[in-house]
Order: sequence, then structure tokens, then C-alpha cells
Amino acid sequence: MPKKPERPYIGVIFKCCHIYSRVYLNKQGTAYVGRCPKCARQFRIKVSPHGSHDRFFELT
Repeated sequence: MPKKPERPYIGVIFKCCHIYSRVYLNKQGTAYVGRCPKCARQFRIKVSPHGSHDRFFELT
């Protein structure tokens, strides 16, 4: 059985509630979109053509 390709993600620390979560790339491939798992605060991190080598982010 062929293995599914892994979906790109970033790690996010939600400082509002002191929680870590993975956030996955949207289907269009244009942004990482998610919510804090505890307080449901929304955020969007756009994908830049220049990109970033960072895989972990903190949201205040």
C-alpha cells in the first residue's frame, strides 16, 4: 500500500493559553490557517515566495 504524502505543517505555541499545536497548510497552499485549541483565537500565516526556514512560531 503506497504511503500518503505528508501534509506540510508548522508548530505554533499559543501564548494566550500556553498550548502547542501543529497547524497545517491550507488546500490552496497559500497560508497556514488555524485556531488556538483552547480559546479558538484565529490566525493566518501567509506563505511567501521567499519563504522561511523557521518551523516553529509563537503567537502572542
